[in-house]
Amino acid sequence: MPSLVREIPAAPSAIALMHFSNRLTYETDCSDVFGSQQSGEIDFVLVDVRGPLAFERGHVPGAINIPTRLLNAEALAHYAKTTLFVVYCAGPHCNGANKAAVKLAALGYPVKEMIGGVTGWLDEGFELSVAQAATSPIHCAC
Repeated sequence: MPSLVREIPAAPSAIALMHFSNRLTYETDCSDVFGSQQSGEIDFVLVDVRGPLAFERGHVPGAINIPTRLLNAEALAHYAKTTLFVVYCAGPHCNGANKAAVKLAALGYPVKEMIGGVTGWLDEGFELSVAQAATSPIHCAC
């Protein structure tokens, strides 16, 4: 009797390669963002898509704040269509980054999601930038 892991067979290697390679075209992670920042190779715009209050309480260093609901052609007019946006939200429990990625892609911009969001950033042991003292937990107001 196979384990629960093997109950559904793994995909053939060629299909798995295509699947996981494709995922990397849509996603990056906190470690890659941090590493790029540390090396000075910042060829993307990091966008925190949570509300302003959550952003002020703590955000990834170098991020700008454009809440998902405010992402539109007017707000992005000064960015070249080749600008790569990396979006993040509160964490795996929040779909604000996905909604933002849909908007950016619909507007014709390349986009990746920083998987893990603020939660992932903190889990990696990285520090947040804080605009004011946090008095309540960071939450998504996307």
